[in-house]
Amino acid sequence: MKLYTFEIQGRRRLGAKQGAELIDLASAYKIWRATFKAPPDAIPELPPDMLAFLSLGEPALRAARDTLAFMARRPAAPVHERLVYNFEEVYILAPLPRPGKILCTEWNYKTQAAELPGGKLPDEPIFYAKWPSAVVGPGVALKLPKSLKHVDYGIQLAVVIGKRMKRVAPPDALAHVAGYTILNDVTARELQLESNQLTLSKNCDTFCPLGPCVATVDQILDPSDLKLRLLINNQVLQEANSGEMALPIPALLSKLSQIISLDPGDIVGTGTPAGTSLFRSTPAFLKGGDALQLEIDAVGILENPVASRVVKKVDPEDEED
Repeated sequence: MKLYTFEIQGRRRLGAKQGAELIDLASAYKIWRATFKAPPDAIPELPPDMLAFLSLGEPALRAARDTLAFMARRPAAPVHERLVYNFEEVYILAPLPRPGKILCTEWNYKTQAAELPGGKLPDEPIFYAKWPSAVVGPGVALKLPKSLKHVDYGIQLAVVIGKRMKRVAPPDALAHVAGYTILNDVTARELQLESNQLTLSKNCDTFCPLGPCVATVDQILDPSDLKLRLLINNQVLQEANSGEMALPIPALLSKLSQIISLDPGDIVGTGTPAGTSLFRSTPAFLKGGDALQLEIDAVGILENPVASRVVKKVDPEDEED
């Protein structure tokens, strides 16, 4: 399944893609339960919120699959009950607009060795956090602070945790994964390198574009063989395969879980490949008017413009503040 968080008429909903349409899972599941005799272990309802959905674990995923099978029959909806939407008529948000922990990985692609002095990756990847307040969804303009001129990009395959992990061995790690999404690790290089402010450099407002969906594990059977591409203004600046990771996803998740408990709705970025602006002979730091396009096989495309100093596009998150 491909799971989306979308907004329609001021209401946030949880949707699943079916063909070219978006199914409102909570509403459709309610009709499914009213139409059929639900099994004893069926959950009473599906929440309209991705984080709450993931927290319910396999019963919620099973309910969502049953709902999609039901909707494939094109059942009649009750009067005034809307179950299906076109993508063009809804606002797609980040799949987890306010996720739990966001832990990302640095120096985890073998191709990055050529970018480092000595041509060798560190013995261990470096982990750092991005805050939920930096998350934005597809189409939202990235806001570049006026004082910063060297703002970088970085495509990451992001793992979405679906089951609590604590001291999990590598062979068991993927059983705790709900799915995968795309994360753009936007970074203010001046803060990172000149001021030694790694946390601040990663967490300016809008510096964590996420989406467009969560592709569940049944959609991606082998996360170690996915193509990643990042384009700015239609020019390819990063291109790699997830199989080039120095520390594969099961080992990465296991290593984190030895130190930090990972909970449903947490996100783990698995590193960005070579090609960020910092290491290019001709830098391509972000500027107003740029159009970013991040692509990962079986997940989708995440697109965000870079705003001029005056941002005209309104983020629904801002409207609630």
